[in-house]
Amino acid sequence: MENGSSKEKDHPERNSGRDETEEERLDRNLSEMLQELRVALPGVQVLFAFLLAVPFQQNFEKITPFQKGAYFGTLICTAISAVMLISPTAYHRITFRYQQKRRLVYYANRFSIVGLFFLALAMTGAIMLITDFLFGGTTTILMVAATVLVFGFFWFGLPLQRRLKLSAGQEPLSKPEGD
Repeated sequence: MENGSSKEKDHPERNSGRDETEEERLDRNLSEMLQELRVALPGVQVLFAFLLAVPFQQNFEKITPFQKGAYFGTLICTAISAVMLISPTAYHRITFRYQQKRRLVYYANRFSIVGLFFLALAMTGAIMLITDFLFGGTTTILMVAATVLVFGFFWFGLPLQRRLKLSAGQEPLSKPEGD
């Protein structure tokens, strides 16, 4: 829940275990999210710039209908990713000084997850397009499968598995040794 009800105290995954006020927690959450977005956004920008330049290359007219569809799908996924990853900035600017930090953190988290999902799709699409252009057929299928598995595991599977274990109370929230 986004409204800070008593249910929030019943969910250990939402309790930071830190001695901080609600405002301090929101400030820290927002700061952490901004740092994470600073990592993701340059990748989106570079991919988007690359995709915008591709149609103007000499060999672009020689691509197959499949490659043309893959290109366009990748371009759209990249654009959606950019929209979602930049949306927290727009939300913050428009609601600035209206005490909307709780909602900003709530929405920015969701925007970021959706943005990362579309970034994974876009990067997979770019790999598929380039692999199909260079090698075709079987190599493309193998590379796309490997890319989906890598993104699926590291970006979504591993963190979701951890989250499910924590929310089910199967593991303590404490940090692993060495952190």
